[in-house]
Amino acid sequence: MLLTRGLEERLEILLKQGHLVGSVYRSLGQEATAVGSAFALGPGDWLAPSIRDMGALFVRGLDVRDMLRQYTARGTSLCAGKDNITHFTVPELGLLGPVSPLGTQLCVLNGVALAFKQRRQPNVCMTYQGEGASRTGASHEGFSLAAALDLPIVVWLEHNRWAFGTRSDRQSAVEDWLDAAAMYGVPAESVDGNDVTAVYAGARKAVDRARAGGGMTILVAETYRMHGHAQHDAQKYVPAEELEEWRDRDPIDRCEVALHETGASAEELAVIRREVAAELDLAVDDVLAEPGPEGEEARTRVYASADLDALVPWTRGPVPGYGDLAPHLRAEA
Repeated sequence: MLLTRGLEERLEILLKQGHLVGSVYRSLGQEATAVGSAFALGPGDWLAPSIRDMGALFVRGLDVRDMLRQYTARGTSLCAGKDNITHFTVPELGLLGPVSPLGTQLCVLNGVALAFKQRRQPNVCMTYQGEGASRTGASHEGFSLAAALDLPIVVWLEHNRWAFGTRSDRQSAVEDWLDAAAMYGVPAESVDGNDVTAVYAGARKAVDRARAGGGMTILVAETYRMHGHAQHDAQKYVPAEELEEWRDRDPIDRCEVALHETGASAEELAVIRREVAAELDLAVDDVLAEPGPEGEEARTRVYASADLDALVPWTRGPVPGYGDLAPHLRAEA
C-alpha cells in the first residue's frame, strides 16, 4: 500500500514537471482494496485491474519501474511507448490490461475464466469495477454471463462514492449496493474496503469458492476516492466534511494501528517507509534516464506480424480514391 501511494505521489510531481504522457488517476484511499484482494490469488490465476487498482499489479509481481515506464512512455515500456496507465497485458504474471470503455474488462476476463473451466484448470480470475462502471451495458452483460455459466471469477464492485462528479446514489436507485450486486443470482458480500485484512478475508473466501467450482462471487468494497477523478479534477463537488470523515478511515493509517496492536514497533514501520521511499527514488532516476521509443517502433507490435511491411487489416488500408486528392482537399477530407 505504501508503494502504491508513494508512486502516485511521485507521479503527481512528474506530471507537473512534464515527464508524463497523459494524466494521473490516483487510488488515494482505495489502496487496501486492490492490495488485500490480490494477495488471495495464487499461481496461474488471472487479474484484470481497473484504473485505481495499481497496488494489485505490484502484489502480482509487476516491477514498479514497468509502471513508471508506462506513464512516461519510455521505449523500454511494456507497450514500447504506445499506451500508458494500466493498458498492458503480462501473461506470465496473469495480468490482463483493461479496455478504456468502463465495464468492459469483465467481458474479456470472462473468456479467460471460461477457458479455465473448459480445460478443468483449478484457476481463478479477479477483476474490479467502480459503481459507475457497473451501470454500463457491457458490465451487465459480463455479470450475467459469468453468473449463468458459473465461471470461476471474483468481481469487486468498488463503491467509492463518486463516478467522476456524479454521486453513486445518482447511478442507481438502490440504497445498498449489495442489493445491486445480488440481482445476478450469485453470492454477494459487503466488505470494509479500507481494512486490508477484511478485504483479504473476503477475497480468500470468494477465491476458494470459485476454485472449488462454486462460480462467481461479487464483493462490494465500501471505500472512498479521496482525490478527484484525475489530476485535472479539483474535486470541488465533494463536501469538505465528507472528505474529512473518510480521511479518518485512511487504509494505511488503519493498517499501521493494527500492526502496532500486534506488536510491530514504530521503528519497524519507519524502516518500511524508508525502504519504500528509497526504492521509488531509485526507480524514478532509472526510468527517467531511459530513452523514449524510436519512430519506427510505432509500426511494430500492433498487429500479429512484427514485420514493418506486413499487410494491415483492410480497415487500416488506404481509402480508395483518397490518395488522388490534391493535398489541400485531402487535409479537408
